Amino acid sequence: MDQETEQPAGAKAGDAVLLEPGERPSVLVPPGAAPAPGGARAGEEEEGADVTESVQQPAKVMRIGSMVKQLLDEVRAAPLDEASRTRLREIYEESVRELAGALSPDLAAELDRMALPFDDSVPSEGELRIAQAQLVGWLEGLFHGIQATLLAQQMAARAQLEEMRQRGLPPGPGGQDGPPARPGTYL
Repeated sequence: MDQETEQPAGAKAGDAVLLEPGERPSVLVPPGAAPAPGGARAGEEEEGADVTESVQQPAKVMRIGSMVKQLLDEVRAAPLDEASRTRLREIYEESVRELAGALSPDLAAELDRMALPFDDSVPSEGELRIAQAQLVGWLEGLFHGIQATLLAQQMAARAQLEEMRQRGLPPGPGGQDGPPARPGTYL
């Protein structure tokens, strides 16, 4: 199953790529990388390929990020009793699970490493604030990474278009070297 996928304009291996719902992350093959014997690409281990960081459901990630940020603002504004801290912990843990489902496996693993679960006891307000602030910070970093990747791809596409424009159009049927076959006389 040696399938080579085409990478987006300006993308490099390791770049973040936005995917449409239902799309699967693919391996970005560096230009000139040929498949190695045995089906693995040059520089890759045979166990698996580098999966590109991707956001499979960007709208879902944005909604959850907005919700968590709003919750963090609310937690700062009001004191929380034990029941509300328990509920907030449940919301936080469900948010992390939902986010992980909308991300590529490598980003989900990064999120799991960053967002450690609470123990069975009721977390303090401080613990909740720190956990939520950490999650919001990670999401903002993810959003900045996506924006930077999109900007880099857009700049690469512009450069490619400019290069195509500079090459110009090929000469037409009469060529451009000699005078026109028939002088243009107007009525």
